Amino acid sequence: MRPVALAHASRLINHGPTVLVGAAHGGRRNLMAAAWSMPVEFEPPRVVVVLDKSTFTRELVLASGHFGLSVPGRHQADLVYTLGSESGRDDDKFARHGLEAEAGPVLGLPQLAGCVAHLECRLIEEPHAQAAYDCFFGEVVSAVADERIFKDGHWSLRADNAALHTLHHFGAGLFGVAAEPVQARKLAPIG
Repeated sequence: MRPVALAHASRLINHGPTVLVGAAHGGRRNLMAAAWSMPVEFEPPRVVVVLDKSTFTRELVLASGHFGLSVPGRHQADLVYTLGSESGRDDDKFARHGLEAEAGPVLGLPQLAGCVAHLECRLIEEPHAQAAYDCFFGEVVSAVADERIFKDGHWSLRADNAALHTLHHFGAGLFGVAAEPVQARKLAPIG
């Protein structure tokens, strides 16, 4: 084993899917890439995502009280990297890149067409977590997924749907792709 710089320590455990955070308010909309998101509660379903103080998306989330999480597939890697590298403060990223947006079914949030899953969330106000740690909690009010890759409550990763496999940001524009499911079995106690 070799020491890892503390600046890279999060990369050792952050293999969850990269998401696109969507928000809209006052006639403006935006999407940004986020590598740090996760579920935090089952019932009701709740999630957390990290939104840096400098982002326009964060401003829209605070103003509207809502955010969406879209899960892009492998076929969108270049777009995800681009959306995560550019600001939408001065113009509309959807228009800039000729992107199609679908309105979410409950909150009407902008959802990037072609993603493999979408969640719409109502912001749960946690001022300390937001200010100190950039953590935004949300209660999931709708969730949809492409049945070619998510069926019966599980991801279905196969060779014939490889373009839809989820992206996992390793840092500095490098992504991995979810590839091969492994079915675990419970080990018997020794002795």
